[in-house]
Amino acid sequence: MEPLMAVAIGFMYAAAIFLMLRRSIVKLVIGLMLLTNAANLLIFTSAGMTRGAPPLIPKGMLAPEGVVADPLPQAVVLTAIVIAFGVLAFAVVLIRRAYEIVKADDLDKMKDTDT
Repeated sequence: MEPLMAVAIGFMYAAAIFLMLRRSIVKLVIGLMLLTNAANLLIFTSAGMTRGAPPLIPKGMLAPEGVVADPLPQAVVLTAIVIAFGVLAFAVVLIRRAYEIVKADDLDKMKDTDT
């Protein structure tokens, strides 16, 4: 499963970089969001793709029984998703405001700040 995820993450990074190199500011933001999703998948995949029980220790035991899931990468990815949503919300407002002022989403037309 990990090799398939590695290929999928590689394609996501490639698509994100391709979109970020476009001239449209909308494509730039979509590429940025795709890049954050690829990074989240990379963190999640690097922790291991094994199914496991919650890391709870039964009463009277010193360690959990059997294979347990690591909660740290899940918490990091969850935090990153929340931050990425905040960045997306800010970027959408920024795009809307820039389009109202410049009347274009082309980054080459947004060079002048005196409009």
